Amino acid sequence: MALKKDLLHPSARKPKPVDESKLGFGQIFSDHMFKWDYVEGKGWHNPRVEPYAPISLDPAALIFHYGQEVFEGLKAYRGADNGIYMFRPTENVKRFNRSCKRVCVPPVPEEEALEHLFEMVRVEQEWVPRREGASMYVRPTVIATEACLGVKVSREYLYYIIVGPVGAYYPEGFNPTKMYVEERYVRAAAGGLGEAKTSANYVASLLAMEEAHAKGFTQVLWLDACDKKTIEEVGTSNFFARINDEIITPPLGGSILPGVTRDSVIRLCKDWGLKVDERRITIDEVMAAQKDGGLQETFATGTAAVISPIGSLHYRGQDFSVAGGKTGELAQKLYDELIGIQYGTRPDKFGWVVKVC
Repeated sequence: MALKKDLLHPSARKPKPVDESKLGFGQIFSDHMFKWDYVEGKGWHNPRVEPYAPISLDPAALIFHYGQEVFEGLKAYRGADNGIYMFRPTENVKRFNRSCKRVCVPPVPEEEALEHLFEMVRVEQEWVPRREGASMYVRPTVIATEACLGVKVSREYLYYIIVGPVGAYYPEGFNPTKMYVEERYVRAAAGGLGEAKTSANYVASLLAMEEAHAKGFTQVLWLDACDKKTIEEVGTSNFFARINDEIITPPLGGSILPGVTRDSVIRLCKDWGLKVDERRITIDEVMAAQKDGGLQETFATGTAAVISPIGSLHYRGQDFSVAGGKTGELAQKLYDELIGIQYGTRPDKFGWVVKVC
């Protein structure tokens, strides 16, 4: 279906950030947004790009009461040739639809959704930073909009995309972070929403995250809801440990998010001939390895931060240094490789990068 565009006159558009070293994350938004409507029996219709503005919803809209919502996060990069690229966007669209299925939201047509994603980036391409390490963050979201107070599946939805320039996700940038190992609260359990990128998955983590921040920690390392021993994921990322030259990451068992960066790291490590094991790993195993010298490094992976080295773990009242509190060798190598692929300064042997314009 035809994509309609209602674009602001250049004189009415916002000024672009001058200092791209001070973008922060998720605080600056572009001039326009994409919208797409769904009505049961009619399907997805009326795709359009229009000026960025508040969304008007009925107070009884089901999103406010029963939480039918899904979002994604991906980035657009300005390459070495000044072209605009995206990293494995098809995987994000596929994951978006898997999340939709879990919360009873109708899936978006994947090819059409991908093209709308590209067109939104093309419209706002001048918002893509020129500084390496900065990028344009792209946030597709779908919400239930039918007005009804009965507990039910909505018959109407709004899908929208907003974008904006971002820098490093953590204030530390690409420097070692401090993780608080959480034993009191539970984020998700197998069979729940842990593997879906939906707001309910994240709101469950906020209290523990706020308490960790108040104590001076960067993020929370979550443990299994049942045994409080098995490592699951970091609050915003997947977890990796390098122990005696084995790369270990928790398996996808229904309670952690299947990260696109996680999959990319696994494939890179295997391609480099490293031993990679997607298996159950407990906090006790990590602590034992830290004690006997086998723990070489730990790091987290995700679209927002790419690779985030972990410099220390706080567990049961004690701080345990990892890799001497410095960035590990593998974390640095992975970061350099992924950033190089994303910005077009290193070969893309996997065909992960897509040129948008």
